[in-house]
Order: sequence, then structure tokens, then C-alpha cells
Amino acid sequence: MDANTYKTYSARPSDIDRAWYVVDARDQVVGRLASRVASVLRGKHNPRFTPHMDAGDFVVVVNADKVRLTGNKETAKEYFRYSGYPGGARRTTPAEMRVSKPEFIVRNAVRGMMPKGPLGRQMLKKLKVYAGPEHPHAAQKPKELAL
Repeated sequence: MDANTYKTYSARPSDIDRAWYVVDARDQVVGRLASRVASVLRGKHNPRFTPHMDAGDFVVVVNADKVRLTGNKETAKEYFRYSGYPGGARRTTPAEMRVSKPEFIVRNAVRGMMPKGPLGRQMLKKLKVYAGPEHPHAAQKPKELAL
């Protein structure tokens, strides 16, 4: 047997060609949508997946304001942030976020499923989320991503 037969493949930056995908989030369960989107952003759908590199594709999510939460998460779930000052804790429910920043619900769910650290932040930059059905990325000719 040849020694090169069992060599592990590792992608180089020149090997990566990024595609663009568009996802309609209307009536999609947010967690299931986020796990599929995170997988595409990481590049795990690609046979050339390399864990230590950003080999994923761009994903455009439209209709983020129409995403669905199961159970009573719409009112019971809370997003927490803290200003750093005494009494500066702020809690927001998804119902309140849907009014002010509907993109946050999807972006936050995907962010939680990405690797933590500089590589995960770099991958997350390829996620574009829009509340309505329109997006400015038509020039990239995104393909429909089936969920």
C-alpha cells in the first residue's frame, strides 16, 4: 500500500470557493433553522470541510421576523444583557425583540451554535439576516437552501 493512500486532506485557502445561499425563515422553527445555517456557515456540508479553517459558505436569511418559537418561549424565554453598572441588568423576551430587532432572534440562535473564539466570529460574518423578504445580495445569485 502507498503511504499517500491514507493521508488526511486539509484544505488550503486557495481551495475554498464560497457559494451563496438564501433561506426563507417564514414559519421555520428557530432552533432547527439555526442548526442548519450554522452547519453551512462552518462548511460541514462540504466534503472539503476542515475544522481549523473557515471553509463555509455565505447564508442570507430572509423573513426573520416570521420565524417560529415552540412552546411558550415567545414570552417565557429571556435574552439577558448587562451594562456594567449597578442595576444595569436588562431582560428582553423574544416577543419584545421581534418588534425592535427581529434579526436578533435568528442571529443569536446561530451564534450560539458556532465555535467560540476568533474563528467562530469570522464565520459569523458570512451570515446576513433580514427581517423582510427583500435582500441586497441578488448580484451574488444565491441558491435556495432547502431545510
